[in-house]
Amino acid sequence: MSYGQFCPIAKATEILGERWMLLVVRELFLGSHRYSDLQRGLSRISPSVLTKRLKQLEQAGIIVRKAEHSRKGQSYYLTPAGKELKPLVENLAVWGMRWARGQLLDEELDVEFLMWDIQRRIQLDTLPDGDTILCFIFNDIERYNNWWLVIRDKDIDLCTENPGSNVDLYVRSSLRTMVEVWEGDLPLQSALRNQLVEVQGNKYLAKSMPQWLGINPYSDVRPGDPKLTKVAAID
Repeated sequence: MSYGQFCPIAKATEILGERWMLLVVRELFLGSHRYSDLQRGLSRISPSVLTKRLKQLEQAGIIVRKAEHSRKGQSYYLTPAGKELKPLVENLAVWGMRWARGQLLDEELDVEFLMWDIQRRIQLDTLPDGDTILCFIFNDIERYNNWWLVIRDKDIDLCTENPGSNVDLYVRSSLRTMVEVWEGDLPLQSALRNQLVEVQGNKYLAKSMPQWLGINPYSDVRPGDPKLTKVAAID
């Protein structure tokens, strides 16, 4: 894709404006380095497109591939040039929360992305020592409606099949409800009080859920006033 202009915005957009490109960068900033991890954070991207975007980012000097010495395969890391994109990604997140929030469509409720983000935002320091197994159950979807988080030695595995161990806490809700909690549109305490989110099991884990359940770090960004989208800004 070329705009045929020497403008730096045009040149940057030629690299970053491809579909999925900024979301691949987002995942790298969130700590996804292996190909399989990137796929989990971008569950609706095809393998061929993901491979193509990674090659484009590498050719642009935004990421670099590194061999894993402790296990097979390669991982992807941001270069110093890539890390300079952090303010751009953060500002896009804030802008999106303020102005592009809107009403979520059913097809936008991606359960895999939700659980992948819950996994990486669990506040481990607030959990008791020893193994902890959580089971999230979504009562309004048919496929992939049960998810297990297995927490051992400060590592978290996300599973869609029963790991065969006793569950410490069951969390039940609709997918939309949990997405609204994650987005910050529905306070977790309110969801629990109104039984939109139900918990069963270990009493300490149930009571401390607002502390250990990490949510969208931009959840405190309030939606913008719709009136401001219909008037010209005054410099």
